[in-house]
Amino acid sequence: MPRVPDRMNPDDTVLLVVDVQDKLLPAIHEADACVEQCRRMIEAAKVLGVPLLVTEQYPSGLGATCAVLRDALGGAEMFEKTAFSSCVEPLVARLRELARPNVVVAGIETHVCVQQTVLDLLRLGYTACVCADAVGSRRPLDRDMAVARMRQAGAIITTIESVIFELTGEAATDIFRRVLRIVK
Repeated sequence: MPRVPDRMNPDDTVLLVVDVQDKLLPAIHEADACVEQCRRMIEAAKVLGVPLLVTEQYPSGLGATCAVLRDALGGAEMFEKTAFSSCVEPLVARLRELARPNVVVAGIETHVCVQQTVLDLLRLGYTACVCADAVGSRRPLDRDMAVARMRQAGAIITTIESVIFELTGEAATDIFRRVLRIVK
């Protein structure tokens, strides 16, 4: 019987937002919904004290992270890359410094950069948690097949609302009231 991962908490989790960039978004199926879910996850991570890491794929050619997320991210750590996987230096070094075993992943494109990042996170020993409602691809089939492959590889597939409530833990707190505004 496979080991059931521990529940995530704010002290052992990182949020990684992959390549949600201006020039990529017009081609992404249901891009507005994906961006909104990413924004909500970012806002909740800030309330919960979960570190935020953001990658940009070849930003000189593909543009910066979209304005909606840039506004939400504030001073989040940004990492430029040309590899499809986000698991390149210095991001991997930063993950090691944070020493948090759980990485929640959102972003685009699901079947390219998100999938390769998640496979590498698993190989590096992290628990990768993919928010299926916060990832996108140009074609729905590519997205769906990538989500299936990541699940088969050992990633946890869930939604941002599930992650937010898992990280919140209980309802009778000020933190809960703050994240409830984000979820609603």
